[in-house]
Amino acid sequence: MNSVRPVALATAAFAVLTLAACTAQPAASPTESESPAATAAPVADGTFTLYAGRDQELIDPLIQQFEAATGISVEVRYAGTTELAALLQEEGAASPADVYLSQDAGALGAVAKAGLFATLPESITSTVNAGFTSTDGSWVGITGRARVIVVDSEQVAESDIPVSIHELTDPKWRGQVAIAPTNASFQSFVTALRVLEGDDVARTWLEDMIANDVQIYDKNGTILNAVNAGEVKLGLINHYYWYKLKGEIGVDAMRAQLSFPTAGDAGAIVNVTGAGLLAGAANDADALAFIEYLVSAAGQQYFVDNTYEYPLIAGITAPEGLPALGSLTNPGLDLSDLDTLGDTTALLAQVGLL
Repeated sequence: MNSVRPVALATAAFAVLTLAACTAQPAASPTESESPAATAAPVADGTFTLYAGRDQELIDPLIQQFEAATGISVEVRYAGTTELAALLQEEGAASPADVYLSQDAGALGAVAKAGLFATLPESITSTVNAGFTSTDGSWVGITGRARVIVVDSEQVAESDIPVSIHELTDPKWRGQVAIAPTNASFQSFVTALRVLEGDDVARTWLEDMIANDVQIYDKNGTILNAVNAGEVKLGLINHYYWYKLKGEIGVDAMRAQLSFPTAGDAGAIVNVTGAGLLAGAANDADALAFIEYLVSAAGQQYFVDNTYEYPLIAGITAPEGLPALGSLTNPGLDLSDLDTLGDTTALLAQVGLL
């Protein structure tokens, strides 16, 4: 890899304020209607800059694999998905970034809404099912990640397992439900709740969870470990954390089990990781080649093998044991509608979760 340039993580409060402020000032950036299309005659110089909102430990080997296959050198700046979305909006047209790799659709939508992405070629966007990518070609979905309820099977009877996030406010679960409010996937789930059921319902649910002594953790992985250790009975996470832990400690050590909420429930959304091409890189062949690689068989298989996420192209088999991706699709939710991430982080701050 050419170079890795980590960026310091801001505090959650700073991220909220920065994202909200940047979203409120779109004048410095082109509008969506002015977003340039990737040209038919792109230019290559053998290198590009990636802003990566996914873990360096995961993405570094993928980049090395891409560099070996293409000879293209990648400069990477790592930080949290939300922090990078805010940074891109702050930098605007002056950003050195060519590609933004995000761990959720909400942050991609916020950057697209600010008019900072070029329109991707149909040859890239058409490889992914329309339900798991942007509707306007501003970004492309890379992998699917189902929201689930993780359950301590030793403390919760099968007949008592919740099938909706609205059941989690029941007093019988007081002090026994874990969430990670600073996590981008949780924030996208709350955004989905706002989109599907309205801001008032989302606020009431958050306030009811707080009143029910919801337990706060920093990450999905720590929530899973807490449930598996019997510290809490339930938690909201993404599905693949369970598969990763099972691979590390063995299925016999997994007292934590997964419950997929009823299809259509806001807690059952399938969010996506994804990538967008920055407007200033509209004719950058190297940046386009990387995005194309992410939705190639090699790129998709890498994520299946290493993260247990759903592949989004035909011909790649999902990790064993997962429900069919189509069975989890929420017909009432367009992932492009998760672009109001700033409103969600503001709401989380108002109720005291950020």
